[in-house]
Amino acid sequence: MPASAGALFELVRTGQATTRKALLTHSGLSRSTLTARLDQLQAAGLLVEGGLEDSTGGRPARHLRFDDQHAVVLAASIDTTHAEAAVTDLSGRRLATRAGELRVADGPEPVLDRIAEWFEAMLADVGRPVCGVGLSVPGPVEPGRARVTRPPIMPGWDGYPIDAHLGARFGAPVLVDNDANLMALGEHRARYPDSAALVVVKVSTGIGAGLVVGGEVYRGIDGGAGDIGHIRLPGHPDAPCLCGSLGCLAAVASGRALAARLTELGLPTTSGSGVRERLVAGEPAAIRLAEIAGRQVGEVLATLVCVVNPGVLVVAGDLAEPHFVAGVREELYRRALPRATQNLRVEIGGRGDAIGGAVAMVVDAVFAPAAVDRRLGDGRSAVTEWTVPSGRTTRL
Repeated sequence: MPASAGALFELVRTGQATTRKALLTHSGLSRSTLTARLDQLQAAGLLVEGGLEDSTGGRPARHLRFDDQHAVVLAASIDTTHAEAAVTDLSGRRLATRAGELRVADGPEPVLDRIAEWFEAMLADVGRPVCGVGLSVPGPVEPGRARVTRPPIMPGWDGYPIDAHLGARFGAPVLVDNDANLMALGEHRARYPDSAALVVVKVSTGIGAGLVVGGEVYRGIDGGAGDIGHIRLPGHPDAPCLCGSLGCLAAVASGRALAARLTELGLPTTSGSGVRERLVAGEPAAIRLAEIAGRQVGEVLATLVCVVNPGVLVVAGDLAEPHFVAGVREELYRRALPRATQNLRVEIGGRGDAIGGAVAMVVDAVFAPAAVDRRLGDGRSAVTEWTVPSGRTTRL
């Protein structure tokens, strides 16, 4: 089937073809058909042309590029006790940010209303229309639906219509995914785009993993892929987990579990971020517990690495620091097959960038070839339209 305008746009947006000559080669279209479709994309504000590529002879070609300035993405990362929000351009560059304490346990309405207030304050300064909203949450999300399903640490969120709540306020599509998935997508796009298989394990108040295989997030049949925090460890039959089971990895090695042990030792700590503060301060008890917890997580990751055979494993979250990761490496390399680890890079990813993954998720969906073709074929080939929070339509 001949390449549609949306397919041509995808080639340019992803950098596979950025000149008319390259697009002719990739698409197999005639020059006149290609020109007509590129004219559509340029008139819609999706592509701009300018700048000359280096030439070894003949007339140099002009570069085509995605116009990443014509709209913005609203992205937010919600953790158990903290949240961060940003307004970004379509390439993920942050134009404004907000962050603060926010308890996910307070329920969806107060949390989402606070996030929306941050968005509105930032939009007042940015002054561009919104093309989509991306949200990262610390719980499982059913693929294709902006709703959390049976989250162990998000009381009141099960099945709540996040898309309806925020979509009505901003007049834009709302996409939601698990935080580890979006951290993995963000890491892949920003730092490891050539990795055929990448895993991010987030260890904060809870534990979860995100997998990117073949450039796409692997979610499983209903969003449960990577839920390693609820794999049961032998030898811990009395460790209660928030999911209702006993002996789960999260009940033994998460930031919540370490915070409880530190508190028992006379060092009051309430969350994974509190554990991190004690680690940064060099607290010996925290360091010892982090090394043990790292080995326990490494025990589970050894199986994951043997099954997935990733090229990159990134440890992110509050416990992503040298002592914990040393424990992960020690047990991972001891237990996993040498064949599975010989080309493996184990990296420290800090607290992770779910915001970057949320932006990529939105842009991939809103500017997918089929979505672009629908918009161009919907009578809007001369302009691109986005609804701004006030409810009026902006033409670009």
